[in-house]
Amino acid sequence: MLSPNSTIGIVGGGQLGRMSAAAAARLGFRTHILSDIPDPPASQVASMTTVGAYDDPNILTQFANAVDVITFEFENISATGMDILSAIRPVYPSGQILRISQDRILEKTFLKEHNIPTTSWMVVNQLSDGQKAAEKLQYPFILKTTRLGYDGKGQAVINSNDDFVHAFGTLKPHPLIAEKRVLFSCEVSVMVARNPQGAISTFDTTENKHKDGILDLSFAPARICKEQQSKAQKLAIKIAESLNLIGILGVEMFIDQNGMILVNEIAPRPHNSGHWTMDACPIDQFEMHIRAVANLPLPPAIRHSDAVMKNLIGPKTMEVWPQILNTPGLIGHLYGKDHAKIGRKMGHVNILFPYNSLPGEFGVSSILQTIDFDKG
Repeated sequence: MLSPNSTIGIVGGGQLGRMSAAAAARLGFRTHILSDIPDPPASQVASMTTVGAYDDPNILTQFANAVDVITFEFENISATGMDILSAIRPVYPSGQILRISQDRILEKTFLKEHNIPTTSWMVVNQLSDGQKAAEKLQYPFILKTTRLGYDGKGQAVINSNDDFVHAFGTLKPHPLIAEKRVLFSCEVSVMVARNPQGAISTFDTTENKHKDGILDLSFAPARICKEQQSKAQKLAIKIAESLNLIGILGVEMFIDQNGMILVNEIAPRPHNSGHWTMDACPIDQFEMHIRAVANLPLPPAIRHSDAVMKNLIGPKTMEVWPQILNTPGLIGHLYGKDHAKIGRKMGHVNILFPYNSLPGEFGVSSILQTIDFDKG
């Protein structure tokens, strides 16, 4: 068990690192941020910050020697960098889990080996694989980069061979991965935490709505039957145990039109779809992650309220922020970013409802429509 006043190193200085650092402070820990840019959002609430490249051996060694344990807030860290850090201090989740989550081929292979249901897929190495993908997956299918794709980036919908030829030439690096397009009834996710003792705590299954490839709304609990909610949680637990996870893991899933649950991606860190836990749970996803990394007890992930999370994205969100602050029932969280870009996550808003009374989408819309989040 990590002692109070110990220092937790967090690789990455974005909003997930910021909220993790705040949670660590509540538990009496110091945090040290490693960022490749000066004055990142996380450094505003952390004890210390080191600025340098994530693949610089000298920077990584200096950072690791200044902390007691290391975690990360995003997956874009080199495998070599992880090896340097792991040789000096414990890193949670492990470098092997990070490697799997960084590469869609390794990720899908891992899930297949552990009998976790996914959509059909295949590796695409060359142009001639386009016809093979069409035969195996049928049009339309999705062509994706194996690395660095997020918020809808690094992928294309393929409706014809011409689409494939164009996407194959623009999506880099190769190989790529082709996935059968899922006709889904909804998208859900589960946050699951596990500590070194093997204790596991799982948050309620969350329903997610996307807009322009970016998460827009999350509903907790997901508006699906209890059997599906439970099955999604059990899949997340199975993945966490199979990975020997230490830390928190976000598992994104589809529920297809036949009610089957298919795992889409895993993210070994706090996740955007878990932000509702900050106001609807006594212990949120960030504290649960820090507890796991620090080998503290993991209490049950209790939800005392139903919740809806609305992302604040792009430059226009700053214009409506005064309205958010002035609207009863909206709980706003800003990330401290100094420059709002189109498509950039600037913050989020949580709305709480009495337990077991989550309204339908129309009810949520009636609350949110008082503010024009898409103004301009």
